[in-house]
Amino acid sequence: MLSDRQITSRRLLLVAAGMSLLGVAGCRGVQDGGGAPQAGAAGAPETPGAAPGPASGPPSSAGSPPAGSPPAGSPSASGPPSAPVSSAASAPPAAVGAPVAAPRVLTADESKPVYELDGQKRVVALTIDDGPDPRYTPTVLSLLEQYGIRATFFLVGENAAQHPDLVREIAARGHHIANHTWTHPDLRQLTEGKVRDELERTSDLLHRTTGRQPTWFRAPGGDWSSASLKVAADLGMRNMAWSVDPRDWARPGTVVITDRVLKDVRPGAIVLNHDGGGDRSQTVAALKAYLPVLIDSGYYFTAPPN
Repeated sequence: MLSDRQITSRRLLLVAAGMSLLGVAGCRGVQDGGGAPQAGAAGAPETPGAAPGPASGPPSSAGSPPAGSPPAGSPSASGPPSAPVSSAASAPPAAVGAPVAAPRVLTADESKPVYELDGQKRVVALTIDDGPDPRYTPTVLSLLEQYGIRATFFLVGENAAQHPDLVREIAARGHHIANHTWTHPDLRQLTEGKVRDELERTSDLLHRTTGRQPTWFRAPGGDWSSASLKVAADLGMRNMAWSVDPRDWARPGTVVITDRVLKDVRPGAIVLNHDGGGDRSQTVAALKAYLPVLIDSGYYFTAPPN
């Protein structure tokens, strides 16, 4: 059995190796809102970014590498596949309340949901949905900082409005802020106008709160619609799905959540977790259990660019 000193040394070696490996990870998507990921990288390679931890710069700004994983680009590990992250990614965030820049125009391929990253490297994107929640989000943030992991937080607008300080803390610690609608509805049941209100209202709030405009969106339940895909594209947001779902929201038990993640994870996986929407104590306990196992197995964590 490895001693604590040997395990620590191994993690440090993994960090050094990851700094050079992570620069080649990309994203993979599908033709529509459902189904298995299609083969082949969606576009340009990932660009290394900053590690979590208190910082005055934006979540995707360049900085020192995380302790348990190399830094990644801006949202789930890479910037938009169509182009590398530009120098703007390392610039300070816009002032809170600053005018919103015109949204980036997305291609048809970029508008399709992304289900996994490039599987040629042992990278994993950790995503956290439905927060922020003052009961669980601070513990999740502390845990991610402990292991030097950057994650993507898909925030519900009405929760973000109630806990703006927590939203700012997520961003200040180097994580990516993403849009998860205002009220967490089933978008398939809404008109395009109502979908636009859900997404636009949330993006506006997150921009006012953090000075950063979200560039990633996740439909509640993964239930995209033609209207939501169109509106997200109009607002310059790509769509992120997932490839590993432990169904932690159903509270099946810490052991079950942990086992499902470790069983299904693979290079390039996007893992779904929740820090809001109910009792998430099992999710927090599962994160404590499986994150060190994945790190010791040689996985690196990343967050695609804002």
